[in-house]
Amino acid sequence: MTLTLVIGGVWWAQDGEPEGPALAAGPAAHGVAAPAAAPGDPKPKSAPRPAPRPVARATAKPQPPPAPLGRSAPTTLAVPAITIEAPVMKLGLDAAGALGTPPVDNPKVVGWYAEGPAPGERGTAVVVGHRDTRTGPAIFLNLHVLAPGNTVRIARADGRVAVFTVDRVRTYAKSAFPDKEVYGSTGRPELRLLTCGGAFDRKAGYESNIVVFAHLTGVDREI
Repeated sequence: MTLTLVIGGVWWAQDGEPEGPALAAGPAAHGVAAPAAAPGDPKPKSAPRPAPRPVARATAKPQPPPAPLGRSAPTTLAVPAITIEAPVMKLGLDAAGALGTPPVDNPKVVGWYAEGPAPGERGTAVVVGHRDTRTGPAIFLNLHVLAPGNTVRIARADGRVAVFTVDRVRTYAKSAFPDKEVYGSTGRPELRLLTCGGAFDRKAGYESNIVVFAHLTGVDREI
């Protein structure tokens, strides 16, 4: 679901409703019946209806993007659209050079690639989580339903909350995963959320990855 926020007030007049002085009062306004027109006399004409005045409409000025934050480790991730909140742990690369994952026996935690940018820092921060584990659904089960305009809030150790807005959600086959597109820096603070997706094979696991692309749009003080 996409929510469209309207910033700033807007006032308007009902179309066709005059906003100026009331029409000139005739005799009936003082309890006197209007005289009937004599035969052959022209019918009395009503006062002309004043044209509505132009309506001023407020327009919201585009807000400049927030400045990149300094480095500080993330502590909690929240995604209101799918009603999740999770603690964040640090992750590194395994012996094969692949990004590690949170422990499968803790399905409600997400992991941040600690050798890359922190959320809110200039560059692309990466957070991963499981879709499910052997014990049932995990924290990123519904990651694929996010849509442009949804927000991701990440509390940091410095007391700030980096607020990201989702740009797009994509599914990529693991055999053709676009590393540069997903992990590459765009020169601004960005965020990637990753989990598994696609068909599942008991031996090989999931065939694809789901990737949420988002960029920094605000900085708060509480999550």
